[in-house]
Amino acid sequence: MTKTEATAEVFWTAFKALPRKEQDAVVIRLAEDKRLREDLVDIAVALERKDEPTRPLANVLQEIETKHNR
Repeated sequence: MTKTEATAEVFWTAFKALPRKEQDAVVIRLAEDKRLREDLVDIAVALERKDEPTRPLANVLQEIETKHNR
């Protein structure tokens, strides 16, 4: 485990030990930070889509160009 992972684990363990009301207060404070909130949304989407099939960017761009030129 890296130092960063160990630090994250300590914070996560402390957070999970809080009563639910205090956990909610921490989450609200985190969500009030616009940049952090955007990062969390991006991470959540990436985690939800991690098992979806992928395709090369060049193919996606070609598809967009083809649709745009119709």
